[in-house]
Amino acid sequence: MKAAAQRWAEALMALCLALMALAVFVNVVLRYGFGSGIAASEEVSRLLFVWMVFIGATAAYPKGGHMAFTSLQLWLRQRGSVLPLQALMRLIHALVVAACGLIGWGAWQQVAVGLGSRSVVLGYPSALLPLPALLASVAIGLMALADLWRGQPVDLGHHDADIE
Repeated sequence: MKAAAQRWAEALMALCLALMALAVFVNVVLRYGFGSGIAASEEVSRLLFVWMVFIGATAAYPKGGHMAFTSLQLWLRQRGSVLPLQALMRLIHALVVAACGLIGWGAWQQVAVGLGSRSVVLGYPSALLPLPALLASVAIGLMALADLWRGQPVDLGHHDADIE
């Protein structure tokens, strides 16, 4: 299940990147080659970029791909301190859930405000811009909550160094 979701996320990010590159390329060629451009190119690129970033953030969480300060965690692992390490893991998951709650609340407020307005050029609801932050915070928060509930260790991913 996780592998399929990961492939879907990567495919969506690749699609967003390809569409952004195409929109910007065509706009540049039209502007400098023919003296005109596509006004919607900037709006489309911005919207796709925001969605791509939050899809990527959501996909990176289960793999341990986010920035981490691992010094204390690595030190506790090396010492074999099981109880303090488990407490630290639970604290980390709880802080992630709390941060997702705050981000989700703020994103929800922006979505609610954006429902009443439209983008300037394309006319899509402005709520589409903060919506991926809301969805990502809910998804990451649920993953962190599940890890907290199970007592799952924090995935260090590629974080091997003491200082990052």
